[in-house]
Amino acid sequence: MLVSLLLLGAAPRESTPALPPDALAAPPRVDESPTAWSCTIDTLRSGKECVFEADLKVGAPNAQQDAANIQLLKDASRALCGEAIRVARDGQSDANLTAVCERNYARVVGQCGLEGVSPVVDAKGRFAPGARACYRALSSVLQEVQLMAAVASPCCECAARSGCPGTGERCYADVSHQQSSPAALACLDTRCHDACSMMLPPSASIPRAAPAPAAGHAPQKAAGRAGSASL
Repeated sequence: MLVSLLLLGAAPRESTPALPPDALAAPPRVDESPTAWSCTIDTLRSGKECVFEADLKVGAPNAQQDAANIQLLKDASRALCGEAIRVARDGQSDANLTAVCERNYARVVGQCGLEGVSPVVDAKGRFAPGARACYRALSSVLQEVQLMAAVASPCCECAARSGCPGTGERCYADVSHQQSSPAALACLDTRCHDACSMMLPPSASIPRAAPAPAAGHAPQKAAGRAGSASL
């Protein structure tokens, strides 16, 4: 089912055959295939606007269906997260950011069970109308990780290699929203300037730690105070 969902969104649409001469006299036929506006896995991965047009019967709550709905979309997390990052980075992956995406995805996928009153997607891969909150939450996770991948991924990879403070998941969030601490900014500017230049303020505006006092300087001042006191 998961493979079918991923392929449904990505498969090219077949060209519409020419109408036969007697088509106007023929009885109408309903085309039940997903329209270009239907909310599917494809629109979820691309962030396109869409319509919840699946026609699913709503029944009584069902724990097994609830669990199946959640598991179906949970199984898609690695593919969706990995693809979102590769698209934003021109084909390059980021294992650390993929793990961040999967954790954030797992936190919101619990909204996708729908209490088991219906499948979360129909047989054609269209999201159920009742899955609006689920769809939007998952879409927000994927859009956020695309932002992180585009503006923060190279910088945070360098920060981890260079031992800068605030690495890991915190780095991706801080760098993409320009909220890094002064200590982290100073380290990124010094050790990762090329990788982080797009997201760093001007070097002159980055707070720097005060230089350590020269050896023997503090003892001399103390001796001076002691001499004054003796007078």
